[in-house]
Parts: sequence; C-alpha cells; structure tokens
Amino acid sequence: MRRRLKQVSADGAYDTKECHKLLQRKKAKPTIPPRSNAGYWEEGHPRNEAVKALKAGEIKQWKKDNDYHQRSLSETGGGRYKQLISEKLSLSDYDAQVGEVLAGVKAMNRVIGLGMPVCQMVNYPQKIPWG
Repeated sequence: MRRRLKQVSADGAYDTKECHKLLQRKKAKPTIPPRSNAGYWEEGHPRNEAVKALKAGEIKQWKKDNDYHQRSLSETGGGRYKQLISEKLSLSDYDAQVGEVLAGVKAMNRVIGLGMPVCQMVNYPQKIPWG
C-alpha cells in the first residue's frame, strides 16, 4: 500500500539538507519555505527558487504558486482525525495502519456529512392567504 509522494509541504523547521536529500531520493517536490536567514545552496537546487522569493519579499506568492496552503489543510484534517477518531494508531503493521486510517477517515467523513445542513428550495404562493 505504499504510495509515491508527489509533493511534501512542511514548515521552515524542515528546511535542512537532510530533508531535501531524502525528498530528492523519493522524487518528491519539496514545498518548504526557507528560514529567514537562508542562503543559496548549490546551483540548480530547487530550494534556491524559494530563497530567491524570500529575499525579494515575494514568499507569499511563492507559497501560493506552490500550493503551500495544502499543508494547513492537511494539518486541519489530521487534527480533526485525532480529535474525532484517535490520537494513536492501534495496529503495528504498516499496511494494517493504512487500513485503520482509511476506515477512520471514512467514518469521520460520514459523521461530518451527517452534520451538514440540507438546503431545500421552498416555493411560496404568489398571494399569501392571510395577507
């Protein structure tokens, strides 16, 4: 059940050579904003684009262009999962954990769906009988 990562978004604490090296090995696009005092790495490194945006005062646009907002959406979903389902996984096998999480997400989506309002159009008569 292992899946290929396309993109990994993380905060500046993960702006390290080790993290970038690992993501490069996994062929995943890193979406990690550089730290405020960041310098350029070797020429051609994908991180340099983010450093350039930071130094030009365009980090907000870089985040938008690289779908960095997905990080906060996933953190919100993870927090919701922990609050509604469980803080820990009970199974130790990786594939079993994947199944456990998928079942939890399905249950969570069902519960959230039950709480959503249902909108229904109401047709009022042209003339109100009491008015």
